Amino acid sequence: MPAEFVSITETPGDKMVYLIRRRPTASREELVAHWFANHMPPVIEMMERWAEKGRPHAKRYIATLFDADRSGHYELDGMAQMWWDEAPPPPDAPFGTEPADMFQTKAEPYVPWQTKEYVVMDGLDQLSAEPNALNDPYPMTRSGFIKITFLVVTKPGADHAAFFYHWCTVHATNVEEVMRKSSGFRYLISHSVDPENDPYAGMAELYFPNAEGWRTYRELIKPDGMEQWTANTGTLILRTQTEMVGIP
Repeated sequence: MPAEFVSITETPGDKMVYLIRRRPTASREELVAHWFANHMPPVIEMMERWAEKGRPHAKRYIATLFDADRSGHYELDGMAQMWWDEAPPPPDAPFGTEPADMFQTKAEPYVPWQTKEYVVMDGLDQLSAEPNALNDPYPMTRSGFIKITFLVVTKPGADHAAFFYHWCTVHATNVEEVMRKSSGFRYLISHSVDPENDPYAGMAELYFPNAEGWRTYRELIKPDGMEQWTANTGTLILRTQTEMVGIP
């Protein structure tokens, strides 16, 4: 990042994102129940075993549950995020092609999306990661916030180097200023490692203490030139009120 924007910190390693959509035959409730009960615990145990053996493993594991839109439709049901020192090799086939657990029988097959994360506003201390007081310590759930996720599509032929530079300088500064005026407390940017071939060029995650903060943000934010590269068609803006923490 340019020296004049030292407030932006690159997270070491790779952030792997897994976008989750349920199968047409599965209910939202089924998907979430099996994700929490039958998928997250084995993944946590696997990462712990790999760490004990000195193998590459994810250092953090968080799952986001997206809300329905105003019509009740879920464009995506959620996403898992795992932070690695180095991206693991891509699978031979999408995960869940041959289901390994009940969650994967309810979710459509999914693939890893390799990104680089930049922290503009940390605010992690305002999100709970306390282990469960009863039952196993993790996975645990947390709420009491509003998170807005932007999955960004770029226009055909976009210069991604110029786009990412603008995002992490002009646009990040604009967003941070407005978030501080609207009670926002955490702001993350994730850039695709392969934006030419991935479905999204990047992702932004904005956290607010309540819906009023998000409303105020929308009222105050002004264009800053991002629209030169971003496409309205295909870009998603998704709201979250609950996260599941597997590895804090």
